[in-house]
Amino acid sequence: MIAFFKKVMKKICIEYLYKKYVLDNIIIQQDIEQTIAVRGCHVVPKTIKRKFNHLMFYYPEYAFIFFWRVRSTKWMRHRFTKDFHCKIFESTLVDGGLMCYHPFASVINAKSIGKNFEFRNGLTIGNKSNDNRKLPTIGNDVVVGANVVIIGDITIGDNVIIGAGSVVVKDVPSNTIIAGNPAKIIQSQENG
Repeated sequence: MIAFFKKVMKKICIEYLYKKYVLDNIIIQQDIEQTIAVRGCHVVPKTIKRKFNHLMFYYPEYAFIFFWRVRSTKWMRHRFTKDFHCKIFESTLVDGGLMCYHPFASVINAKSIGKNFEFRNGLTIGNKSNDNRKLPTIGNDVVVGANVVIIGDITIGDNVIIGAGSVVVKDVPSNTIIAGNPAKIIQSQENG
């Protein structure tokens, strides 16, 4: 009986959240579409409402991103997310399509991050010498592996893949794959 009640309460909360935050917010809708696409979810019918419902029920990592976007409803957050110990600074501007796998132990403090940013656990994006004027700028369609460090006043271009465990302290051109400590270009992508 308690499980049934919790499920009904979740459905009511999701309906409320959808109407209040998703229905007219293109950025959140882009997050939903990107997460569904990257994770390969098969949702029927293929409406944004049904996709949101699916992600909120089965993907606490998505719920974490959603609640960061809306920056409120703390009383509801515990119903949908786990304690990820992840921090995305409110001053960081993040375009639509934000998607994460296991956001444990991640800290994200950047000037801006473009659309379709995907990251994994242990990510550190931050300033250099404790100076918030020296923050990274990250382009569109960037995929970041686990345990990556990106620091300083650097620019990462569009269509970049950053391998797990990399330390990025210099600018990265678009359409590249980088890895290592310090990170180096290991492959250029012809059709980025």
